[in-house]
Amino acid sequence: MTLRHLQILRAVADNRSFTKAAAQLYITQSAVSHAIKELEEMAGTALFDRTSKKVCLTACGRLLLQESLPVLSSCESLEKRMKELEKDTPVRLASSITIAGFWLPGIIRKIQEKHPGIRTEVEVVSASNAVKLLEKGEVDAALIEGVIPEGPYESFTFDSYSLRAVCAPGYLHEDCDESRKSRDTAGVEGSPRQKTISPSALCREKLLLRERGSAIRDAFDSAMLLKGCTAHPVWVSVNSQALIEAARAGLGITFLPDILVEKEMREGSLAEIQIEGISLKNELHVIYHKDKYLTVSFQELLLMIKSISHPAATV
Repeated sequence: MTLRHLQILRAVADNRSFTKAAAQLYITQSAVSHAIKELEEMAGTALFDRTSKKVCLTACGRLLLQESLPVLSSCESLEKRMKELEKDTPVRLASSITIAGFWLPGIIRKIQEKHPGIRTEVEVVSASNAVKLLEKGEVDAALIEGVIPEGPYESFTFDSYSLRAVCAPGYLHEDCDESRKSRDTAGVEGSPRQKTISPSALCREKLLLRERGSAIRDAFDSAMLLKGCTAHPVWVSVNSQALIEAARAGLGITFLPDILVEKEMREGSLAEIQIEGISLKNELHVIYHKDKYLTVSFQELLLMIKSISHPAATV
């Protein structure tokens, strides 16, 4: 039994005529007769009483029609909604922690203001896990920092941030190590005296770093590796705020995006340290599969992010 059998059953019952049912459904009368015959064979009983002037449902026919109407109604409702499927389907995003904390809420708010019908679902994970979710097809796009992974991806850059080495103002003392140097810096008004430290001396300090696999940690480790140094942190955390508090307490030096530490630097509870020969910036990217079908909602989301992006800026 198919949906078409049930549609023909209802049409014959409504019109009390095989001929009129065929005209309503734009099929031949023989097709209607054949479908009803097949239904009666499957049911093992007559579904219509046929007279010279009209056809009427039997008791069994009425029962089958009653059971069929909810099915037909659901299918017709689904058919009407099929044209709206793209609009009703949410755009699934995986976002790195830093992007989710400082960029994504504003992006989604602007999208909702312009396109209130677009729905988004967000999973906040590390940059490496965001890429893994994209590889598995569990999300439509990943918003990540740092290096764009190799693979069949389309991508574009929508912003960037600088990475800062910071510690409590009194953590580094000028006479602690010959490799540490101090110099005055024309920075924010009231900023503390800024220090410069070599990469090798930095790696001998107590370091408070993000976990491996995060874009922040990868950028730091890559920079140190290029200088022939390896960091051995005393703190490792997935939570940047925990590292900020540890640095404020004088427990060591942390390495974080400027947007995360600008308040503490402005207030003077953290001081920036310049690392000799190193100035790092992470770019923020949207990546998605090259062969992915782009729904209308997904296209609108990508266009919106591009329209508000400023990848050349340092946040």
